Amino acid sequence: MSDAMIAFINTAFVPVGLMLIMFSMGLTLKLGDFGMVLSNRKIVLTGLFGQLIIMPFLALAIGVLFRLPPELAFGLFILGICPAGTTSNAITFIGRGNVALAVILTALSSLITVFSIPLLLQWGLRHFGLEGTVPALSVPDTMLQLVKMTILPLGVGMIVRRFWPDVAEPLSRRLRPVSMIVLIGVIAFAVGVSLEMVLANIVSAGPAIWVLNVVAMAAGLLLAAVIGAKPRDAMTLSIEVGVHNVTLATFLTLTVLDSLSLAVTQNIYGVAMIVNALLLVRWFRRRIGAAA
Repeated sequence: MSDAMIAFINTAFVPVGLMLIMFSMGLTLKLGDFGMVLSNRKIVLTGLFGQLIIMPFLALAIGVLFRLPPELAFGLFILGICPAGTTSNAITFIGRGNVALAVILTALSSLITVFSIPLLLQWGLRHFGLEGTVPALSVPDTMLQLVKMTILPLGVGMIVRRFWPDVAEPLSRRLRPVSMIVLIGVIAFAVGVSLEMVLANIVSAGPAIWVLNVVAMAAGLLLAAVIGAKPRDAMTLSIEVGVHNVTLATFLTLTVLDSLSLAVTQNIYGVAMIVNALLLVRWFRRRIGAAA
């Protein structure tokens, strides 16, 4: 693949794909939906705690436990500090989970991480000793990029939903597969241009990545058990904690940090999280049916 094509993918396909995903999410939201935060704040705050606090710490701990090299450990940490993505919403829908809860958790975590990701990225570069190996990171510039990539298209989608609901509903249905298509495209591209690195690290990093995803989803189930959540909500929390926005993580590594080596763990995680989440859905199917 030519350098021009790689540059095009990094600067156009990944950012535009991410914006389309966030826009499609906005088409399903209205301001009134955020009332769930007040009416069901226990489960919403529990989900956010799992996404924004537990997941980053798990990513750090797994990196240490498996003694991953700094590039792989930092790549895993970047994934851990990203929010859930619309892929988690799609899997929740397939599994008959609480889609409204999934969408709200994804939207809220996407808004919050606009401000937390740049600060944690800067800390991670120092912590893993990778300063100087990637382009210098500007926290304000990174926040602005994330606002453009996430908050702005999300807001535009909500405006379309508010003023042109007849347009928003069919458009949302047509764009629903976009998140999966973009995710597969981003992973395929990143694997294609870094195939040697993926193959060289899949044995050493693969178990750590798989364990992180399984433990993250288990943490979601544990949190659900602590608050006495129903089966549909428990499955939703598990998916939201374990299925993260790999497209955003790849955007951060390929576009913001301009590093293919940091994307290796994210590529493998993107596959592992879908497989494990679908297995979780299958396991929950009878329990949700019995509780319906």
